[in-house]
Amino acid sequence: MSHPLRLGIAGLGTVGVGVVKIIRQQTALLKARTGREIIITAVSARTKDCDRGVPLNSYAWEDNPVALATRDDVDIFVELMGGADGPAKIATEAAIAAGKHVITANKAMLAMHGHPLALAAEAKGVSLRYEAAVAGGIPVIKTLTEGLAGNEITRIMGVMNGSCNYILTRMEDSGLSYQEIFAEADGLGYLEADPQLDVGGIDAAHKLAILSSIAFGTKVDFDGIVIEGIERVSIEDINAAADMGYKIKLLGVTQMTGRGLEQRMQPCLVPASSPLGQLQGGTNMIVIEGDSIEQVVLRGPGAGMGPTASAVMGDVCDIARGFQLPVFGQPAKTLTSATPAKSTRPAPYYLRMGLVDKPGALAKIATVLGEAGISIDRMRQYGHADTSAPVLIVTHKISSAAIDIALEAMERTGVLASAPVALRIEEG
Repeated sequence: MSHPLRLGIAGLGTVGVGVVKIIRQQTALLKARTGREIIITAVSARTKDCDRGVPLNSYAWEDNPVALATRDDVDIFVELMGGADGPAKIATEAAIAAGKHVITANKAMLAMHGHPLALAAEAKGVSLRYEAAVAGGIPVIKTLTEGLAGNEITRIMGVMNGSCNYILTRMEDSGLSYQEIFAEADGLGYLEADPQLDVGGIDAAHKLAILSSIAFGTKVDFDGIVIEGIERVSIEDINAAADMGYKIKLLGVTQMTGRGLEQRMQPCLVPASSPLGQLQGGTNMIVIEGDSIEQVVLRGPGAGMGPTASAVMGDVCDIARGFQLPVFGQPAKTLTSATPAKSTRPAPYYLRMGLVDKPGALAKIATVLGEAGISIDRMRQYGHADTSAPVLIVTHKISSAAIDIALEAMERTGVLASAPVALRIEEG
């Protein structure tokens, strides 16, 4: 095609401005690689009169993103507003209904409404693309839907929120508490306006839900994810884990089992020598396992202007080339409803607790673990204060249900000086 591909961009925050910059700076490169000129015809944002560091006066302005999405001179509606519902969803639906392609970085919208949006886009014969919604600049969506299309995916796991990884690695490097590093990360602008989206694991769980759908041919099922944030991870846990050869990461894992689809986002211990264990700062990493490729490790920046705008432009270029495939890698009407796994695959667990410093306290804990069917692999006691004796236990593989039973029983022993902490160990 010789006529320009025309974009309408809704949302001129960090990513939106990044997209504008790439299109302005790489005009010749984009045309050489796609065979078409790529231009911006119109934009929309909450505030018009704002210095965003890039000239916008050559583009038409729309106060209403729905009006932008349905303009005759827009071929691709680029949704960078965010939010699971509201203007982002309404404008996306309007664009699809008007026969426009849609590119979005909105993981929340896809996690909550991905299947109906995919059905609508495929019925209209338009693309709905979202590489920027998962892991920033890492091309994980393209890897799953294209490069690994011939594989039966067995498991995906990874660090999918750079802010949490920054907090956890910074705690270890500095020896400071969670509260101190949280305040630091917030001051540096690393956290969402609602920090709970980051530290509570919700942002990363949105991404995991999308990857699960592609990997296992299921409808996006965000509600089926077990979510636990990093708020209760202490510097004591990080130091103790390091002492035993582990690092603590907010880890997303999804796999299809005989019990159903297992999806969880929770802090876990991983071997310090593993790729995930060596991941530092705000970087993301996705590990994909398949029957033919065995394991692929993708590592890169998970957020930021350049990486996320780069992902958006990858989708723009595919549409410019005329490349189109189903939204989740196979026709949306063939996606099945996931049956959430009622229990997780057995794994070793790390337990930390403070015991009252008196004879028989440890024996009571050992008895509780034995009655729950939990055997001890390793145990360590550290120097203690006058009233509390810190104890660390690593179990052999056990179910999460057994751990829950044991933790509840521990509370009744009368020997706990502090609430026990249990973290799963993901070894493979």
